[in-house]
Amino acid sequence: MNTSIGDRIRALREFRDITQETLADRSKVSIDTIRKLEQNVRESARINTLRSIARALDVQLERLVGQPTVTKELTPDGGLLAMRDAIQDPGSLPGVLGDVDLEDPPGPAEWALQVQAATDTYWTGGYSELAGVLPGLLRDGRATARQHDTESVWRNLALAYQLAASLSTQSGHPDWAYTAVEKQLAAAARASDPLLEGMGVSTLSWVLLRQGRWEQARDIAERKADQLEPRRRGATADQLAVYGNLLIAAATPYARADRHEEALHLLTLAEGAAVQSGPVRAYGTAFSVTDVLTQKVNTALAGTDGMPDVALDAAAEVRLGNISRPVHSASYRVDVAQAKYQTGDNEGALTLLLEVETDQPEWIRFQAGAAATVREMLEAERRRNSTLRGLASRLGVDPAL
Repeated sequence: MNTSIGDRIRALREFRDITQETLADRSKVSIDTIRKLEQNVRESARINTLRSIARALDVQLERLVGQPTVTKELTPDGGLLAMRDAIQDPGSLPGVLGDVDLEDPPGPAEWALQVQAATDTYWTGGYSELAGVLPGLLRDGRATARQHDTESVWRNLALAYQLAASLSTQSGHPDWAYTAVEKQLAAAARASDPLLEGMGVSTLSWVLLRQGRWEQARDIAERKADQLEPRRRGATADQLAVYGNLLIAAATPYARADRHEEALHLLTLAEGAAVQSGPVRAYGTAFSVTDVLTQKVNTALAGTDGMPDVALDAAAEVRLGNISRPVHSASYRVDVAQAKYQTGDNEGALTLLLEVETDQPEWIRFQAGAAATVREMLEAERRRNSTLRGLASRLGVDPAL
């Protein structure tokens, strides 16, 4: 039996022992919307509305919308639970005796290549494959660091934990991700690399955002950006990239709090840094003018109501072919699809979502925004659309309205 979003809202509200009126007041969502959701008269709402309700109920958005928390395929060598065990390794805690290494770990050069390959897998959307690889990668990395206590090894270990944090967050486990970021930052400190620490803070900001901790996500990213702001004369591309990524990280929570002017100011600063740096690949991620432009689309959709017209205007400046990472391209197109739907272009939105599904069939299943848009489209359809309903079924959205 499928459980609707309204069923989850009602169950969580009753567990909290609050009335619909109290929930409406806390979430700043109309009482009419709350009632229609709980009565299943409405099957969904805009993603910003659902975020507000989740926050008022003191739960993560993933729980409210029923986001998948498992990868599609089981792998013999690992999986999400194995990755959790590798992140939360009891043997790495002070005072706990860990297992003795049974095999020789890979050498630093070989292990660095494995980290790069895993990074490429993440950015191409191979979550099941990555979940199978990461547990062994983390164990090997810790063993390599014990035998080769060098800054380069610690740098790659930090990047491996960054991957673990990112995959944990994408798969609906932000609490595991928080632990992974703690270890990412500790490894970055051992690497004596302030820029790597900056990327760790950028990752942490994203994790906090997914946990609903918007103010903290904004504050830590903005403070770190201020600390690492490079002098423009003589600034390296890596310095500008880390600084710009921190500004982007801070802009999103500003927009979610309806402070769009502050968000746009930060993105303007990030765009200036990107113009100076040129396209950069560093510290497991990428930075370019195109990355900033796509974020302008995303932030325009954030907040209480969102501004889909502004998002589409910003999208007109983006050249899709300039987006270097397949997952980033998919995320951007989901944002554009949401803006198209909200401006009445249902056919354009569906076409774009189907393209994303074709390109990233596993990745899209983890995207709450894509599922929320499809739910809205289902509810608003005036005649049965078998293509839309097929997509809904594949995304885990109950099409039986």
